[in-house]
Amino acid sequence: MKRLLTIGHSYVVGLNRRLAHEMALQGRERWTVTAAAPAEYPGDLRTITLEPIANEACRVVPLRTRLARSPHVMTYRGLRPLLHEGWDVVHCWEEPYVAAAAQIAQGAPLDAAFVFSTFQNIAKTYPFPFGRMEKSVLARANGWIAFGVSIHEVQTGRGGRYASLPARVITPGVDTDAFAPDQSVRASARSQLGWTDDVPVVGFLGRLVEEKGVRTLLDALPVGSVPWRVLFVGDGPERQAIDAFARRHEGRVRIISHATHDDVPRWLNAMDVLCAPSRTTPAWREQFGRMLVEAMACGVPVVASDSGEIPHVVGDAGVIVPESATADWAATLETLLTDPVARADYAQRGRRRALDRYAWPIIARQHLDFFETLT
Repeated sequence: MKRLLTIGHSYVVGLNRRLAHEMALQGRERWTVTAAAPAEYPGDLRTITLEPIANEACRVVPLRTRLARSPHVMTYRGLRPLLHEGWDVVHCWEEPYVAAAAQIAQGAPLDAAFVFSTFQNIAKTYPFPFGRMEKSVLARANGWIAFGVSIHEVQTGRGGRYASLPARVITPGVDTDAFAPDQSVRASARSQLGWTDDVPVVGFLGRLVEEKGVRTLLDALPVGSVPWRVLFVGDGPERQAIDAFARRHEGRVRIISHATHDDVPRWLNAMDVLCAPSRTTPAWREQFGRMLVEAMACGVPVVASDSGEIPHVVGDAGVIVPESATADWAATLETLLTDPVARADYAQRGRRRALDRYAWPIIARQHLDFFETLT
């Protein structure tokens, strides 16, 4: 049996540790899998204690951390003994320019393949000491994983070790059982909102921040003549703009600001269309868009901007609209909201794409297949 150690602060969240869990299930004939994660981690809204997964297939090792409130300089306590347990592969789910990745790279046994993963889809030159950390991680690496096509293109375009090391494009995954079309859930959610099926519901899921394009949606919705309602699931500084919009369109706007991830399938099922109008900035462009694959898995048609990775994620299972193009957004929404046949077609394509490309067992096997090539 080959031994895999996969480490990342994101694993404190059970949803993210599904990768390690599924790798243990998919590789049970050839691999034993251990996931290491912080015992607790300061999230955006609360401190997250290591979340359990029912019937978790992998071994889980909780670690204490140093400086966890600063992700770029966070490191792990008690990591050295774990790294020397004897691994065939050490997989680091930390960006290569942060201190935790440099720590893991430095401590990984020389006879183990070391692989890191990255979401970074903007070419950046990092200041000291982060640039040096990235170089040390690249120097030790035997391979790397890009979480999307745009990430792979940008990083290989930088040349050097990014271009010469073995690499794979492997996206995050989605639970296609938890995220699935459900008419009874849809009816219950709409009843809770006080809405019936007579008017279609446009949805938004994610952080209510400028780069997620909330203003684009607020500008586009009133342009057409088609009736609509809109459901926002999330919170953030753009909440004030949405509240003002809601006052102008009384009864047509609902905001769910404190939804847990377990609640998300319920609110997605309440939507007729999910909008993801992300806007590229000099420092950010959409790196993946988990809400896209979750909506597709729920059979919700997707309308999304062309920011970053979005076109690669959506493929032909949704409609891609230029960023910040209010007139195009308004026209696209008017077309979809008046055409239930088109919505049903996109719903079927999205569900099929989620099952074929993004289901966790598929993503786990892709990781293990890559690790096999390196050992």
